[in-house]
Amino acid sequence: MTHDNTSMSLSTQDTMNNDPTLQYFTAIRQQEPDTSVAITAIRTLLDVIKRSSAGTMSELSHELKSAVQLLTTGTDSSMPSVKSGCELFLRFITLAKFDTYAIDECRQKLIERGEVFLERTLSSRQRISEYSQEFIVDGSIILTHSYSRVVLNLLAYASKFARFRVFVTESEPDKSGLQMRDELEAIGIPSICILDASVAYVMEKVTFVLMGAEAVVESGGVINKIGTFNIAIAAHEMNKPFYVASESFKFVRYYPLNNRDLPDHFKFKASTIARLSEQNLEMEHPLVDYTPPAYITLLFTDIGTLTPSAVSDELIKLYI
Repeated sequence: MTHDNTSMSLSTQDTMNNDPTLQYFTAIRQQEPDTSVAITAIRTLLDVIKRSSAGTMSELSHELKSAVQLLTTGTDSSMPSVKSGCELFLRFITLAKFDTYAIDECRQKLIERGEVFLERTLSSRQRISEYSQEFIVDGSIILTHSYSRVVLNLLAYASKFARFRVFVTESEPDKSGLQMRDELEAIGIPSICILDASVAYVMEKVTFVLMGAEAVVESGGVINKIGTFNIAIAAHEMNKPFYVASESFKFVRYYPLNNRDLPDHFKFKASTIARLSEQNLEMEHPLVDYTPPAYITLLFTDIGTLTPSAVSDELIKLYI
């Protein structure tokens, strides 16, 4: 019986790996590693629309929902980012009514709206960098965690106008902070990689903390690389500002009360969930944690600089 179940699992995995939607998503991740997971998911859904041979809007809608389900269960990318990107994309392209159009016209209009949405998301990092500049002045000492493309872009932009130093956590278990340190050094920003355990020790020297986010939730809190909550607590205790830089397409309709509220598909890779039983999963280290809004000073986003309490209002606007 176990052998049969294993065979079925392998067969299902092979089918998923051969799916053109997953292949398209994976190809972008491999060829364009600097493209965010959410934007990759959006581009993948746009490709689904272009490839679709659906005869009705209902069939096309079903294909898109199936693609979203596949992306959120069949890849090891950040699930919070995939979820938020897909939800906002689908919401945006379906705002218009297409009842009076033939299916080919509907498909073309969806593609046009999708391209507009994608173009808007691609300029997000630049707007975030511009909104945050008044907070970075000469002599600043900044602490960041792990590797974040939006934070890297923000600091690169800021370095044109101010001189500052950066502490970067090593960020176990994948040591992604080393890559962040190297890329900051490559663009001329003095950076030191520190042990995760030394965050409280260096916090006394820090001007402020600057984080990226995998998702911003309805409460104004953030889901991010494991260890973010620890740093937020240390910053809070030492009265250091804790800033988060995030694109608005990472805003997700979800309201966790604490870290126990985070679903498994947010905390672990899809391949890990598929491989382990629920009991064994409890022995795995989670990849992300949840930082409540009480620990966050401001969020730098492409729709402006927000307080955590303003996030829910912006989410309502995004989904109306």
